[in-house]
Amino acid sequence: MSTREADAAALISDFHAMSTFGVTPGGGVDRQAATEADGETRSWFMGWLQGQGFRVEVDAIGNIFGFLDLVPGAAYVLFGSHLDSQPLAGRYDGAYGVLAAAHAASRARRDLDAAGIRPKYNIAVVDWFNEEGSRFKPSMMGSAVFTGRLDLEVALGTTDPAGITVRDALDAISGRGSFTDLDVAAYGEIHVEQGRGLEDAGIPIGVVASTWCAYKYEIVVHGEQSHTGSTMMKDRRDALLAASKMVVALFDLTSEFEEEVLHTSVGQLFVLPNSPVTVAREVRFLADLRARESGILIEAFAKLTEKIAVIEQQTGTRIEIASSSIWESGPFLESGLALIESASAELGYPSLRVLTVAGHDATNLKEGVPTVLVFVPSVEGISHNEREFTHDADLIAGAEVFTTVVTRMAQGALDA
Repeated sequence: MSTREADAAALISDFHAMSTFGVTPGGGVDRQAATEADGETRSWFMGWLQGQGFRVEVDAIGNIFGFLDLVPGAAYVLFGSHLDSQPLAGRYDGAYGVLAAAHAASRARRDLDAAGIRPKYNIAVVDWFNEEGSRFKPSMMGSAVFTGRLDLEVALGTTDPAGITVRDALDAISGRGSFTDLDVAAYGEIHVEQGRGLEDAGIPIGVVASTWCAYKYEIVVHGEQSHTGSTMMKDRRDALLAASKMVVALFDLTSEFEEEVLHTSVGQLFVLPNSPVTVAREVRFLADLRARESGILIEAFAKLTEKIAVIEQQTGTRIEIASSSIWESGPFLESGLALIESASAELGYPSLRVLTVAGHDATNLKEGVPTVLVFVPSVEGISHNEREFTHDADLIAGAEVFTTVVTRMAQGALDA
C-alpha cells in the first residue's frame, strides 16, 4: 500500500470511529455543545492527538488545541473546525474539518521532515467550542471568545433553555482549561459545503472567496395569559398568534427581493406557559436573515419593522427585539485563494470559487489573520440533517489538498 493509500484509509477509518459518538438511529449524530456525547467526542479527539505526538491544551472557553512544536519560539499556523453538532445532525458538518485538519497537520510534519525542510511556523489544530449555537447562543462562541469578539465571562454565563450555564456544562465534561496566549500567524479551515453548488458542477474542491452576511435577532412577543375557552376572541392578546404572523412575515420578506437574494428563517421557539388550555403570554424566537450584502439585510429589517407594527396592532401584543448578532460579509485573501487553487491543480483536482452562506469559525478568524476556507461537496446540499453525506473520495481529496495548504502555510505562504 502506498503512502497516499495509507493516508486515505487512515482518514476514513478515523472518521468512522469518531462518528460512533452520539450516533442517532438515522445514521447521524446528536452531540450538542458540552453534552455527554460532545464530551466523549472531545476525549476521543484529544487521545488521538496525543497518540500522534501533538501537545494538547484546552482554554477557558473549552477550545481544544493540538500543537506540533517544530520551530522553537515561532508563531503557529492554526487549522480546524468544530466537533459539536445540531440535534439530529449529520456526521460531516464541522467534524470532518477537525479530523481532516489533524490528519493534514500530521502529514505535513512527516513530509517536511522527509524533505529536510525546516518550516517558518509551528503547526496547530483546533476544535472550536460551540460553533453550532444550538444549545448556547450565539453560534461560533469558542472562536468569538478566542478572537475577542465575545467576552469570556459573558460566554461562560450564557444559559441553555434548561438554565444551565456554559461554565457548568463545560465543567460537567471536564471541558475547561487554562491555556492562553497563542500567537497565530494564519488560519485555515476545511468544511463540507452544506449546499449543492460543487456537486451540481461536478467539482471536488471549493475555494471559498467570500462570506454572506448574517443578521440574527432574538425577538420576544409579549401578550397576556388567558383562558382558551372563556376569553372572548376580541379580548385576547395571543403571543403565539403574533409570533405565527411573524414567522409568515419573515418568509414573505424573501419574495420582496430577487430570488435567492435573501434567506430568512425562524429556528427556535419558546412558548409560555405552553399549556393546552391557556392563551400564550410570551413567545421568544430567533429570526435569522442572510444575504450577500449588508445593504439587503438593512433594507429587509426596515421592511420587517413595518410588518411588526402591523402585527402588534392586529394582535394587541408588543414585539421586542431583545438582542442581535451581526456577521458581516467579506472576501478572503486573493493569495489564499490562489494557494488552494494551485494545491488542487498540482494534485489533479478541479476547483471552483464559491461563496459560503453558512457561518464558519473562519468568519471570525479572517478579520484578524490571513485565513483560507476550503469546501468539499455535500450530496444534494443536505446539511443539519441525519441524511447529510459526502462521498469518501471527496473527503480524501479534500484532505490531500488541505495537506498541501497546511504544508505551504507552515512555510509562510500567506505572509505577504
